[in-house]
Amino acid sequence: MFDTKVALIVRDDLAGWQRLNVTAFLATGIAAAAPEALGLPYRDSAGNQYGNMLGQPMLVFQADLAGLQSAHRSALERGLAIVPYVYSMFSTGHDEANRQAFLAEDPQALNLVGLGLRGPKKAVDKAIKGLSLHP
Repeated sequence: MFDTKVALIVRDDLAGWQRLNVTAFLATGIAAAAPEALGLPYRDSAGNQYGNMLGQPMLVFQADLAGLQSAHRSALERGLAIVPYVYSMFSTGHDEANRQAFLAEDPQALNLVGLGLRGPKKAVDKAIKGLSLHP
């Protein structure tokens, strides 16, 4: 049905509120990276208009840090759209601070707590191989 796939990966040792927060930010990042994937706005039978959402499913997976780092390396090798979230971003309060926190990370050992991926189905499947769906 879709030739692309979206996978959101959240670290398995986070508190519930952190998992939800990371998932929400990753989803917005995927939507921004692929505006062509957005569906049309919704309307109810009274004519009220609502916002639009991504027009394809987003599957949420969980992984430990090593699993996230492996998926990240694989996604880079395959040229996927990547939306990262690192642990230090929990202590920031705005977008510029998030970018500075990310820039300070070692690109070979990102302290990832979340990763959003989008690209061809087979490439995404290879990047997330071995990861389990979030319960």
